[in-house]
Amino acid sequence: MKEKSSRISNLVKGIIKENPLFVTLLGTCPALATTTSIESALGMGLLFMFVLIGSNIVISLLRKITPQEVKIPVYIVVIATFVTIVKMFSQAYLPELYSKLGVFISLIVVNCIVLGRAEAFASKNDVLNSFFDAIGNGIGYTLAIVIIAVFREFLGTGGFTFGKTLTFLPYVKFVPLKEYAISMFTMPTGGFLVLGVVLAFLAYRTNKKQEILAFKEKEAKKAQLENKEEAK
Repeated sequence: MKEKSSRISNLVKGIIKENPLFVTLLGTCPALATTTSIESALGMGLLFMFVLIGSNIVISLLRKITPQEVKIPVYIVVIATFVTIVKMFSQAYLPELYSKLGVFISLIVVNCIVLGRAEAFASKNDVLNSFFDAIGNGIGYTLAIVIIAVFREFLGTGGFTFGKTLTFLPYVKFVPLKEYAISMFTMPTGGFLVLGVVLAFLAYRTNKKQEILAFKEKEAKKAQLENKEEAK
């Protein structure tokens, strides 16, 4: 039972409490470069998740036989192998996505989230826990970049287009506010701006929760003191 709750905790932690992008601010470069549309963000997220899950599993399996002196090179070779697989797959079956993401698929090799989870978690835990940790962080990162992409695509193009990059989806174009589109949001500047606003909103929510908790604790202590005074 404890093991099951631990795995669920590892899963949820990566999505919410320790979201790779919104909380730990890792992987910001590909997040800003691949979030000009929902499709490219979703495609990047799925490829990233495959690499993260595969590398976490393999590194966990090798954790007891990998010499301490060469563990980082081993991690990089494992990650690079999975990146090569997703690169070849996307080039063969999803050429539009491959063309859209370009060099950022290859750069997953040096993505600090993948290497960080390998070093901090997979190298110290069993396969199942490493799998759930990878799933959680993969979903968390994908969700984060899709949220950014929603705002950037809508504000930058005036609507949404599906089926252009991920060609297995039916082609749908909904651009009701094209004349009001702000092209800046399709550029890196727009990515920084949207990310900054989202982080500011999350920080505001966190601070608000802390203020509410502090106020409740203060009121509880005040009530305890009043009860003691009445008892006397």
